[in-house]
Amino acid sequence: MAELIFQKDNIGLGKRKQAIGRVFLIRGEGKVTINKVSGTKYLQYNDTYLNKIWAPLKVLNLEKQFDIVALVNGGGLTGQTQAIQLGVARKLCKMDNQNRAILKPFGFLTRDSRIKERKKYGLRKARKAPQYSKR
Repeated sequence: MAELIFQKDNIGLGKRKQAIGRVFLIRGEGKVTINKVSGTKYLQYNDTYLNKIWAPLKVLNLEKQFDIVALVNGGGLTGQTQAIQLGVARKLCKMDNQNRAILKPFGFLTRDSRIKERKKYGLRKARKAPQYSKR
């Protein structure tokens, strides 16, 4: 398994906000491993997150044929989950180009480019201004 992980062409890369997920699909029976920890434990037993990760594979009816191994850093659990989902979808497209036409209408290949807005000078946050006093 270690030789599979460190090959550059074997990666599906996904990003969301500050989270970056590197995803590897390995032939298996449907396990999720995130940062060398079981997927259910890493995602705090949240079924919504797990279903989001499996969604691209379920659309293609491949959920029992692959194990997902993901290395993520940055962001929170939601951003990391969405980064992994994008990585899985991209990896599936790399494996078979026909998968692209199936996954595209579901929105699995769309990178959500919304990121945190920078703080401006004179303001408390990006847009929050100090309280205005008339007198």
